[in-house]
Amino acid sequence: MEKITIKLFGMHCASCAQNIERGVKKIPGVKSANVNFATETLYAEFDGNKTNAERIIKTIKKLGYDAAAETAGEEEKIASREEKESKALRNRFILTLLLGSPVIYLMAAGIFSLPAPAIGLKLTALLQLAIATAVMALNAPLYVSGLKSLVRRTPNMDSLIEIGTVAAYLYSLVISVLVWFFPGYPAGPLYFESAVTILIFISLGKYLESATKHRTSDAIKDLIGLKPKTATVLVDGKQRRVPASQVKAGDTIIVKPGETVPVDGVVIDGVSAVDEKAITGESIPSVKKKGDTVIGATNNLVGVLTVKATRVGKDTVLAQIIKIVETAMGSKAPIQLLADRVSSYFVPAILSVAAVAFLAWLVAGQPFTAALTAFVSVLIIACPCTLGLAIPTAVMVGTGLAAKRGILVKNGRALETANKANIVVFDKTGTLTVGEPRVTDVADAKNLDKILKLAAALEMYSEHPLANAIVSEAKKRGLQIPKASDFQAVPGMGVMANFRAKTLALGSRKLMEREKIALDGWDETIAGLENQGKTVMVLAYDGNIAGLVAVADTLKKNSKHAIAALAKMGKTAVMLSGDNRRVAEAVAREAGINKVIAGVLPQEKAATIKKLQKEGNVVAMVGDGINDAPALAQADLGIALGSGSDVAIETGDMVLLKDDLDGVADAINLSAYTFKKIKQNLFWAFFYNVLGVPIAAGVLYPFTGLLLNPAIAAAAMSFSSVSVVLNSLSMRRYKG
Repeated sequence: MEKITIKLFGMHCASCAQNIERGVKKIPGVKSANVNFATETLYAEFDGNKTNAERIIKTIKKLGYDAAAETAGEEEKIASREEKESKALRNRFILTLLLGSPVIYLMAAGIFSLPAPAIGLKLTALLQLAIATAVMALNAPLYVSGLKSLVRRTPNMDSLIEIGTVAAYLYSLVISVLVWFFPGYPAGPLYFESAVTILIFISLGKYLESATKHRTSDAIKDLIGLKPKTATVLVDGKQRRVPASQVKAGDTIIVKPGETVPVDGVVIDGVSAVDEKAITGESIPSVKKKGDTVIGATNNLVGVLTVKATRVGKDTVLAQIIKIVETAMGSKAPIQLLADRVSSYFVPAILSVAAVAFLAWLVAGQPFTAALTAFVSVLIIACPCTLGLAIPTAVMVGTGLAAKRGILVKNGRALETANKANIVVFDKTGTLTVGEPRVTDVADAKNLDKILKLAAALEMYSEHPLANAIVSEAKKRGLQIPKASDFQAVPGMGVMANFRAKTLALGSRKLMEREKIALDGWDETIAGLENQGKTVMVLAYDGNIAGLVAVADTLKKNSKHAIAALAKMGKTAVMLSGDNRRVAEAVAREAGINKVIAGVLPQEKAATIKKLQKEGNVVAMVGDGINDAPALAQADLGIALGSGSDVAIETGDMVLLKDDLDGVADAINLSAYTFKKIKQNLFWAFFYNVLGVPIAAGVLYPFTGLLLNPAIAAAAMSFSSVSVVLNSLSMRRYKG
């Protein structure tokens, strides 16, 4: 499956987004198509053997819109086109206002008794007709869009405005003709000023909506702005300044104080403090020395660093972050499906309501002008855009806020789920703990060196943290590690090998039980060490216990604080560990976790998560290792640590770039805040339309004797969308 991001032009409301989605999904080979109305972007996944990007773009153009694939070479062109469209909307509003101002003044003069020239009814009608015609011609793109949608039987907001203003214009034109050519004809009210005023407010609303809507994607623009422009590459001993895009993996780069690290790499010389806040959210600069990794787009503060480039272009951490954030902005939260369903029926429903209101007024014996007023007002006041903007704008700002705090949210579903999770499951090693254990005890102490050498011989080729601790301790003591052969790893239990033609085994009690090796009085010693939170590995040689090696892993500095923060939020923390219960409970007590699931083999982790879900829980899983990936995928919300394995990061729904569990509570808090804003936006969207449409239809007329002026309806509609976007933008003040 291939993925593509396509920039859309010519969309005017949520119905347009729905039309494009439906049209693209009908293309054979297209697996999914999501249109983000707020960013005017289509995210599609398709089978390259059945279709291609060109066909998708061609289909969009057939639907009456324009499109361009967002590729590296097209970024500047698209940005330039967006800027031109925004200026065009602004200029259209200014010209519409200037052209329509005489009509507005004449209308205001009649209401507020302002001085106005006495030019007579015929001349007034002619002047209003000329101005209304000019204003409608100026807003021709709106009418073209509305007409195309009507012809395709997929009416949008422009269709509603078109029907309403054209109805008012044609009625006024008929009255004007009767006044001009039939002297003494009783002139009725003219609606030219309503059409003009409606278009003034509509053009203003479209410009404000465009200006505010684009501000919701400031976060992604800020991330893109972090991309370094140049780099100093060392070539044949000489420094050469080149564009950062030309740096290749393996190049040697010089990063001077005050400069930005151009790509990801490894320090091969020098010592300096590097500010990584822009990428990880970590406020304290990190000291970098030989062998340490550096991230592109971070700032070198003091010393000169010589760096070997390891990841460049689309493979850098920054490029991956940008891709994740863009994908998240293009995804839909589950609640969006409700808004989409409503939007798909919205415009046809409004057309029906307007027609019913018109007929009802006529049947009730009211004047044609009253029926027309209700008809136009209903069409104009309805606003599907509020529904289309309510959720994506909040998701965009929320994911942007998260990225600035070192939390990568991969999709809208993750934001919604994090708010609902009631159980947070933590992997122990490398997640709650540092993941770099050390040897604390060796028994029998009389044979300490011998036991360590044999244990190290078994663990020499293992990458497990416990194995590294044993090998490191043996090397630290200067011991000569003997060679074993025929290694056999027993997942979740330990390791076995042949040493001097006899079996050598190192692992848990389970391994000893499997191999039928009796502990012979070692139980009490093992229990004592395990009660201290230490992992005990039993060493057996030739079927007999030779000794014990105890290893301890320490909690990360913020683990206790993170667990306490979750408890305050009413979330239940659970620790999942492959260690035996004594060790697991000792670590859990220190962390402040009350519920422990111990002795779980790697392949059993996902099943454990599933069991919690079957009990009616919404489960978040926090992990960092390859063996956590199935559990992260099974959980309702997978949270991976950025310091963990690539597989875990790829599987998780959220990624914490900082190796800091406080990010778990931050992510859940931010999710709750974002979802609160989504609910506010949806409430306003539904409330506005549910309240506004009946008022426009005239339900208050029997009690007040007043009908809603179409111009006021236009003003209300124009500012409803802007208010939703502004509410989403207010999230940028979030402190957390």
